[in-house]
Order: sequence, then C-alpha cells, then structure tokens
Amino acid sequence: MSAISDKEYESSLKSIETENYIDRWFYRPVGFRIAKLLRNTGITPNMVTIISIFVGVATGPLFYYNNIYLTLLGILCLIIANILDCVDGQLARLTGIKSKIGRILDGLAGDIWFALIYISLALRLNNVYDDTWLFFIFAVLSGLSHLIQANITDYYKTLHLYFVSKGKGSEFQNFDEIRTQYRNMKPGVGKVLYFFYMGYTSIQEAVTPKLQLMLKNLRAKYGDDIPEDIRIDFRRQSGRLMKRFIDLMTFNGRTIILFITVLTDCAWFYFFFEIVVLNIILLISMHKHENICASFVER
Repeated sequence: MSAISDKEYESSLKSIETENYIDRWFYRPVGFRIAKLLRNTGITPNMVTIISIFVGVATGPLFYYNNIYLTLLGILCLIIANILDCVDGQLARLTGIKSKIGRILDGLAGDIWFALIYISLALRLNNVYDDTWLFFIFAVLSGLSHLIQANITDYYKTLHLYFVSKGKGSEFQNFDEIRTQYRNMKPGVGKVLYFFYMGYTSIQEAVTPKLQLMLKNLRAKYGDDIPEDIRIDFRRQSGRLMKRFIDLMTFNGRTIILFITVLTDCAWFYFFFEIVVLNIILLISMHKHENICASFVER
C-alpha cells in the first residue's frame, strides 16, 4: 500500500493496537479493499452485517454432515462471514455511517453464527454416539461460555480504545449512560436491542469491580483528560495481556481449534476447548486485568 493508502487503511480500523495477528495479516486488509469498493455504492454497514449473518448461519448445517467437502464449504462460509463482519465496521469508519444499533447488530451476528454451529455439532455427535443427548448440554454450556467470553473480551478491547483517545474510545459507555439512552428511545426493534445491551453492560461492570474503581478514581481526578503517561502505561499492560491471553478468546482463537476438530472428526474436543480451556483463560485474563486496574487505583 502507498503512504496514503496505509493512512486510510489504519483509519478504517478501531485501532491497530487491538487487532490480533490474523486480523492484521488477512481479515482486515481484505475487508478494507471490499469496503473501499462499496464506499460509494449506497450499501450501508448494516446491510453488510445482515448479509454476513446469512452467510455465517450456513456454516452450522454444513458442519452437521461428516463430509469433508461440506465441512470445507462450511469453513469457507465462516471465513467469508467474518470478512464481511470486518467490512461493515471498516465501511462505517470510511463513510462515517455509524450507529449504536449497528454496533449491537454487529456483535449479534457472531452469536447467531455460533449458536447454529453448536446445535449442529451436537446433532452430529448425537448421531455418532448412539443418540447421547448429553452433547446438547455441552452445546448449551459452550454457547453460554462463548457469550460470557465474548462479552468480557469486547469490554477489555473497548476499554483499551478508551485509553488510546477520546475518539477511539467513544463506544466505551457505562450502564447509567446506556440506560438513559434506552429511556429516551422510541418503542421499536432498536429499543429491544438496547434493552439486551443494557444487560450485556451490567454484567461487564458487575464482574470487574477493580476496573470500575479505577475508572471512578481517574474520572474524579482528571475527568476525560487522563494524562498521556497513564494512558500509555495502561495500554502497554493491557496490550501485553491481550496478546498473551485475551486474543485466544476472539473469533480467530476459537476458530483455529474449531476448524481442526471438524476436519479431523473430533468435534467433541471443541466443546471441551470452549467449556474448559477458554473458561480457564477467561478467569486468568480477568484476574490479571483486575490486578492491572488495582495498580492504577493505588497510585
């Protein structure tokens, strides 16, 4: 890319600091090129999100069949869906067409993809192991684990953006702010989505007490003008934690294992990975992140 293209590409990202290696190497560059092609077509980010949902949900049924060709097609659908998931955000930043509902819808897309995947894997395993309905319990546990992991991962990454700059961190809101916006909204689908978003945010705040105390202290001292040395120090520690642990709970971290398990016909291992391994990583990440926040409270 030229110098201008490099600058434009970076402007299409939330922040290069929060992107993991696979996103920087593959998904984001491809998404950027598609977003540039769509920029003046009248296609909106929300339209792209809806298309990504339809493409992504095809993955589940394709994973149901123990057929290598259908499995590869399912993997391709999920990769394309994630590219489109990148496109919607990058298109929004390139065009300035942004909305709170769009952000909620964007997060909902991944939940829908994986809900179908978990159900399909449970059905596939149920057929192999003599109608053992235990796998449906594993599917539910995996789905709940995924929701919690994605919730906390998104919160930490959005918090990191808040420490990058006011503009980058504009999406970081507390429960009271979201509740006020909810009450001022007119009845409709948007308000329903915002109701669930309130619950999403309340969980984030409930399980991060030291983070909330850190924010309270910083806002009491500095308002929105947090000193640059504090911003840099927090991002340094947060970035290190993302690379070592938090990124393992992102789309790329889980799909590497998902693709290996479906290709080797060991789908049961993915449930183990989701329920046991990723939840251990979640607990380690939360413990370390709370310790980071506590160190800023004590200053």
